[in-house]
Amino acid sequence: MLASKAPSQCRLGTSRELSARASHAGRWGQRASLPRFDARLKGGRRTDRSSQLSVAASTKRAVVVLPGLGNASGDYDDFVQELEEYDMSVTVAKVRRIDWLRNAAGLVDINYWKGTLEPRPTVDWYLNAMTAAVEEAMEESGSDQVCLLAHSAGGWLARVWMLENGVESVDSMITLGSPLQPPPEGVVDQTRGILTWVTENSPGAFHPEVRYVCLTGKFLEGRALGDGDASWPARLTGLGYKQVYGSAEVWGDGITPVPVGQLEGAACVELEGVYHSPLGAAEGRPWYGTPEILEQWVDYIDQPKPKVRVGSLLQKAKQALGVK
Repeated sequence: MLASKAPSQCRLGTSRELSARASHAGRWGQRASLPRFDARLKGGRRTDRSSQLSVAASTKRAVVVLPGLGNASGDYDDFVQELEEYDMSVTVAKVRRIDWLRNAAGLVDINYWKGTLEPRPTVDWYLNAMTAAVEEAMEESGSDQVCLLAHSAGGWLARVWMLENGVESVDSMITLGSPLQPPPEGVVDQTRGILTWVTENSPGAFHPEVRYVCLTGKFLEGRALGDGDASWPARLTGLGYKQVYGSAEVWGDGITPVPVGQLEGAACVELEGVYHSPLGAAEGRPWYGTPEILEQWVDYIDQPKPKVRVGSLLQKAKQALGVK
């Protein structure tokens, strides 16, 4: 089994995030200063801790999977099946691969070219899909709260969603190789400003009611393009790392450098040998949702029921009955 680095509490953010946190001191000190939206979803659902405890024994853990950039809902079918083996109720936000072309709407906004783009209206379509998925997950599971499993860009999109919708319906967010930090000064923001906006308005583990867990993979260490002693895969990967981190020489999952995938105040877990995406994952190149990798972090989903795989119970029952 591949080993994972012991989970740590991310304490230090980037210089940009730390300055953002300082400028948002009022938000940290007085929650009332944060503009809040009506957190009730369709149907008037609200979180009641006492009622949640009373139904915990009769509900499955509600999980919402948020697809990453360029991914479609169907890319996570195997992942969903694995999660269901742990007796979870899993909903994937409905996203088609072609839907990502809707982000091109931002091209007509002058802020796109200035690098100061804000989430709305460019990513309205994704935020709406997420709202529908959260509603569906609570309806299907009978639970009043969900755990968000946010892959890649789904991580910063989830942060936008929580700012707008509140967190009464969310108790935890686990990011899977998500770019969560904007690039340093002098490096072009690949989101054209959106990630910078997210960090300024929701720095670190922003919502104290939510448990933040950041998973990052150490699949390949990047190297500078001019490093003649390095392999071409390492140099090309380093080129990608540099575009989002400012430096090529850093470990990452092939797409997201480890430091970029972590938030100050979150539980941060570095997974050895883990690749970024289910697309391209294979034997010897597992991604975050590959069974042997999922096994290493699934407890963070914090299931209300004993963490026993349904498949394991069935196998034991067959063995007891002498059925092969």
